[in-house]
Amino acid sequence: MTKTLTISALTIAAAIALAGCSTGTAGSDGGSMPGMNHGSSGMSSGSAPAATDFNASDAMFAQMMIPHHAQAVEMSDLMLKKEGIPATVTGLATRIKAAQGPEIEKMTGWLRSWNQPTAMSSEMAGGHSMSGMMGDDDMTKLGAAQGAEAARLFLTQMIAHHEGAVVMAKTESSDGKNPDAVKLAKDIATAQEAEIQEMKDLLATL
Repeated sequence: MTKTLTISALTIAAAIALAGCSTGTAGSDGGSMPGMNHGSSGMSSGSAPAATDFNASDAMFAQMMIPHHAQAVEMSDLMLKKEGIPATVTGLATRIKAAQGPEIEKMTGWLRSWNQPTAMSSEMAGGHSMSGMMGDDDMTKLGAAQGAEAARLFLTQMIAHHEGAVVMAKTESSDGKNPDAVKLAKDIATAQEAEIQEMKDLLATL
């Protein structure tokens, strides 16, 4: 079910919209990723600044987690528009959307302050994968499903999606340099591991 860096245009558009981004990228050099000591010019006024000392792992973490989060928000939105979904599942979808939307804004602000692109180019992405991403077929199936079937599919897909995010977050926790990015990664891992267990428990009741 998982895909590697196969992101629909809709998902990318959602990431940009959620981040309030009106321009394509931050910084003029989309291919380079210098390691540290960048200023905070170009910072979004709505995002708290991160320390400017960062490395390539910090930038890659943010660039990969933004569309990953955006897809989770998109999946949650699909569930919240459906009828006949158990309240426990819509409640979870609401919480996922509420948590991950602001995190997209935060990570976008960091990338701008670091003068890094807010999205990875295909060249930069070479050899790096985002575990847990749904493919177009997966999203189509979720959009078409109804009732209990939709709830089960959402939970199954979101468990895989969260597991991918946890892998990415733990990589950042060990390889990252920026203290704010590392803290966010640890928070994501903790929160999503708890939600994975919650979703497994919910699946057993459906």
